[in-house]
Amino acid sequence: MRPWIDPQMQVILERLRAGPAFDFRFAPIAEARATVDAAALPWSLGAPAMPMRELGIATPWGEMRARLYHATAAPPDAVIVYAHGGGWTFGSIDTHDGTMRDLGEAAGCAVLGVDYRLAPEHPFPAPLDDLLAAVAFVERGGLGAAVAPGHIALAGDSSGANLALAALLRRRDEGLAPVAAAALFYGSYEPDFASSSHAAFGGGDYLLTSANMRWYWDNFLGGEPDTTVSLAAPIRADLAGLPPLYLSAAGLDPLRDDTVRLAQRLSEAGVPFRFDHVPGVVHGCLRMARELDAARAMLAAGGAYIADHLKNKKTGGNQPWNEGLSSS
Repeated sequence: MRPWIDPQMQVILERLRAGPAFDFRFAPIAEARATVDAAALPWSLGAPAMPMRELGIATPWGEMRARLYHATAAPPDAVIVYAHGGGWTFGSIDTHDGTMRDLGEAAGCAVLGVDYRLAPEHPFPAPLDDLLAAVAFVERGGLGAAVAPGHIALAGDSSGANLALAALLRRRDEGLAPVAAAALFYGSYEPDFASSSHAAFGGGDYLLTSANMRWYWDNFLGGEPDTTVSLAAPIRADLAGLPPLYLSAAGLDPLRDDTVRLAQRLSEAGVPFRFDHVPGVVHGCLRMARELDAARAMLAAGGAYIADHLKNKKTGGNQPWNEGLSSS
């Protein structure tokens, strides 16, 4: 029996399937990036208008490109630092421009997107180091005034969610003050391809494939094995002591069970979280928010969760499963 597909999602899938096929795994990396990223740019058309400015973040390994979305010229007093998806290999602040605008509008605060270094040229831990450098930049006043950790949140989709979770763990392990919260959208948290969601959805009918995820993980891990217990696979770490987390999983995603496992582990560790399972949509659906109501709802829920914790409205408490973004 085929799974239920959101009718709006079905329309998008049919259109994408009718387009030209391109197996980026077998193309030179520069050509693959140019093709994949160019295909992603139109999804941002029609996103909420939001003032923005380009900036550079100095790091020991060079300047990192970044973009601040903020309604006024004054320094922001609350910031979401966003890590884009793309299998640690593709993506940028340009490909995820619309998603960051949507999230900023939903949360009612500034968003800082960063172009972390990409694999395979820069495998783990380089992308994680870049995200942590961006958070430190915000803390020490890089946006015009220092922002306390309690007024910072992290967010990311797919591989960006992996990096955001790993950044929270690294900060905890280094004794740094926790940020207020994080929103993790359909993340990839360990190189495990034996899950039921990989078996059900990884064959190619729902855009992301298990074969592509293996390639992404090979790029990201570099010389590390699939069995790594480093923060490249953050779900394998001790998760105690993390700030409140918003989790979402797409119902037709090979990575759905990554988030199910993460919710289970967070519950065992006593970390407050909300988990929304969104049926009938595929991995990468956030970029489709102009055409997909479920994607807009997912972004709205993640943004509201962050806003609530940045404003200290909530004290936590696990909300482990909200089918179809039901209220809780």
